[in-house]
Amino acid sequence: MSVKRPLGRGFLRRLPGSGRAALAIVAALWIVAALSPLARSAAREIRLEQRLLAPSSAHLFGTDDLGRDLLARVVTATPISLAIGLTAAAVAFLVGFAVGGISGYVGGATDLVLSRLIEVVLCFPILFLLLALAAFLPPSPATIVLAIGLTGWPADARYARAEVLKAKNLDYTRAARAAGASTPRILVRHVLPNALAPLLVSAAFGVGWAILAEAALSFLGVGLPGPATSWGGILSAAPAYIEEAWWMALFPGLALFLTVAAYNLLAEGLRQATTEGGFNR
Repeated sequence: MSVKRPLGRGFLRRLPGSGRAALAIVAALWIVAALSPLARSAAREIRLEQRLLAPSSAHLFGTDDLGRDLLARVVTATPISLAIGLTAAAVAFLVGFAVGGISGYVGGATDLVLSRLIEVVLCFPILFLLLALAAFLPPSPATIVLAIGLTGWPADARYARAEVLKAKNLDYTRAARAAGASTPRILVRHVLPNALAPLLVSAAFGVGWAILAEAALSFLGVGLPGPATSWGGILSAAPAYIEEAWWMALFPGLALFLTVAAYNLLAEGLRQATTEGGFNR
């Protein structure tokens, strides 16, 4: 039987090779995001005489339909996609942890009602629910974050419920309760430390999903309003030129694929690092 381990000081040593590589990629992406203001002017410069130029030494990723440097556009879109994905995943995690934690710890009728609520939300097709929320709310980055966060929380809630149920039935949790410890003390000292590490693994998976969801919304035309542009927004113009300018789809698509894959591999590595016996010593 696997044993959950906290994300302590030595968790990096417990990460498998794929998890360390993914962590390095994620760190590199955030460095690119921090340096993205340096490419902002090149990303906004329109040169119609240079439209749809193939990749070359002058334009490593080629140019788009307005003659803008595609590499600069991908770089400037990096902090937007990463920030929206991380913030939306945080919203989903907080809502899911609150609902699932209350459901698992309180139990009884509360657990029954909240569990049915989770199941009802899970029944809705996520893409249609995302589109409905994005279309109903006024267009803004906050709207996209809320739409993704309010559709992604049920998975975190179901996982949180299971982890809190296990944590509250551990021997030392029962001993603390029998000794007269208050509910806040039990939650802070016993339940949260045991439930938080596996929940952070779920949250890491959620970041990749949130980035992909934002890209889908932007690709379908209900994403970020201008002038802000994410990788999905860059991809939205690619289908019209796919035969003559394949690079317009390839490079932002690769950035999206690399980021989502890195977060998923990092989450899988964290899962192995927090499970005793799930990694190579």
